[in-house]
Amino acid sequence: MDDTETWPRGVSPLLVTSTATMSLAMSMDASESGPVDLLCSVAGCRRPLTRSPRGLVCPRGHSFDAARRGYVNLLQPRDRRSRQPGDAPATVTARLRLSARGFETPLTDAITSLLTLGLGDAVLDVGCGDGHHLAAMVTRFGCEAHGLDISVPAIDAAARRYPALHWVVANADRFLPYPAASFRLVASITAQRNPKEFRRVLADEGTLLVVVPAPDDLIEARELILGEGVSRDRVDKAIEDFAPLFVLDRHERIRHVVHLDPASVRDVMVGTYRAGRASRLARLATVPDLDVTLSRDVLLFRPARRRPVHGARPRPG
Repeated sequence: MDDTETWPRGVSPLLVTSTATMSLAMSMDASESGPVDLLCSVAGCRRPLTRSPRGLVCPRGHSFDAARRGYVNLLQPRDRRSRQPGDAPATVTARLRLSARGFETPLTDAITSLLTLGLGDAVLDVGCGDGHHLAAMVTRFGCEAHGLDISVPAIDAAARRYPALHWVVANADRFLPYPAASFRLVASITAQRNPKEFRRVLADEGTLLVVVPAPDDLIEARELILGEGVSRDRVDKAIEDFAPLFVLDRHERIRHVVHLDPASVRDVMVGTYRAGRASRLARLATVPDLDVTLSRDVLLFRPARRRPVHGARPRPG
């Protein structure tokens, strides 16, 4: 964000900059023992990657260049469903503007406050986007932070904002390029869900964090622009998706009402893929200031102690 951005009353650009700087300093301290290894993403390989003069290489000779900003792109041709998979640049930019203005900060702080992590604990945020949730965890706990997303623009933005954290471009639907039991926390915050891979890379004593939009999320904007205010509860589906590998420990619903100017209303709709049709774009062009509800369901799971047979749901405990 450039220095000419307009910040809302009560949100200081100095505070935001200081928070990011603290995140990076804590990350470097927490990573002194060495970060989690990466694995080769070539099908049938999965060997450990080591540093080379140009990037990373596995024992079988598969190599991956490191981007100028420090992240690694492990996407394989078979992982791409389009020329630019994942979030487009316009979507990433809209979310960056919202993040810079602090509209989601109360939600991010509330999510982070529900976690219990120690200094140096390894954390993986799957579908991390621009990385602000992961940076908030580092600021609070001093954890070793790893972010993964299929979108190059999103990871590029994350690496630009938080260069001391660990960023990877990869397809989480296929494979998480990390060894088994590498992480104390795996997070999916309104993002991809791959229960088998989440369980593989999560330590037995670890926690799975899943965040989904709550039924009243953006309901005012949806009513005005989409012409509907349908409430959809996603909690039961999330619990079903993660059984029998995970058991739900805690469910919290958090909400926050923000006053958005027209430009920010447009960013909310673009950032959540709700502004694509011509009729919606026409309504967005004339949208007024709006009080909008931001709401999330936060689910904390633990790994099931025993793997159930034949798809049966595990018993708690």
